[in-house]
Amino acid sequence: MFENISAEMLGNIYVGLLGLSVLLYAILDGYDLGVGVLIPPRTEAFRDDMIASIGPYWDANETWLVLAIGLLLIAFPEAHSEFLQTLYLPATFMLLGLILRGVAFDFRAKVVQVQKRKWDLVFKYGSLLTTLAQGYMLGIYVTGLRTDIWAQGFALLAAFGVTAAYAFIGSCWLILKSEGELQEKAYYWARRGLIVLAVGITAVSITNLTLHDDVRDLWLSAPWGYVLFAIPVACFALLALCGVLLKKLPDAQGKGEWLPFFIALLVFLLCFTAFGISYYPFIIPGHMTVMDALSDANSLRFLLVGVVIVVPIILAYTAMVYKIFSGKSEKLSYY
Repeated sequence: MFENISAEMLGNIYVGLLGLSVLLYAILDGYDLGVGVLIPPRTEAFRDDMIASIGPYWDANETWLVLAIGLLLIAFPEAHSEFLQTLYLPATFMLLGLILRGVAFDFRAKVVQVQKRKWDLVFKYGSLLTTLAQGYMLGIYVTGLRTDIWAQGFALLAAFGVTAAYAFIGSCWLILKSEGELQEKAYYWARRGLIVLAVGITAVSITNLTLHDDVRDLWLSAPWGYVLFAIPVACFALLALCGVLLKKLPDAQGKGEWLPFFIALLVFLLCFTAFGISYYPFIIPGHMTVMDALSDANSLRFLLVGVVIVVPIILAYTAMVYKIFSGKSEKLSYY
């Protein structure tokens, strides 16, 4: 069926699918991880409403992580091997955090009332552990899987940056899905998170120029340099607009509540676009290209039949879930 597709085209198709999976995971699971990080330890009503806002979606959002790991394994096995050899420890912590989230989400509904707060805290700290681990892994990955002191420092910066980004998009999600005091608190969280996110984008953009010579040359040469420098400028413009909206929307009687989340989506998309342009054709920055890591072309042509069936089904299912549960979240009830 796909016999005429060249190996180079297959590499581009699979790396594009991998990028799409990572982007959708960062956005969709990003906001529910952010909501988990923001859960307040002492306000039970807020905790119930925050859990309710992500209840129909959070588990399905992780489908994109499973798909991304599967695509990396089958299409780029050598990159998959090097990635996990270097990052097996933070990957283990990430999986531990995801397990804690899943266990806590179920157990909070099954324990006596006085024990529910403990499981809410497990959900919160499981979310925090996951976001920090993902940010650390991203930082090490961007350096080309280096493990020296400088790379470790950058990875720690990335860990806190990713956590702040998830908390920001999570607070924007709460603005969209909640009402009353929780929504007011979400506006407060979003205004604080916006500042941290802007600082993070600035730090990463500057650091990006020092990591790899080819990336710096791309940023400083036409025409891609103009595009790449325009992206952080566009991000700052969007964040400035979001800052204005976060001050005005609380008095808008419910109008435009979707705008902060939409702007957060655009910022995530722009940052991911800059990342992709900067490092293509490398699957491991500065170390291994897409074609170097590509699996057997005949096998990938065969697997592509399944991919073109499965990926649209996942997209359709995801769209259907968000359509069914659109609007404000309802009060949480297990009985």
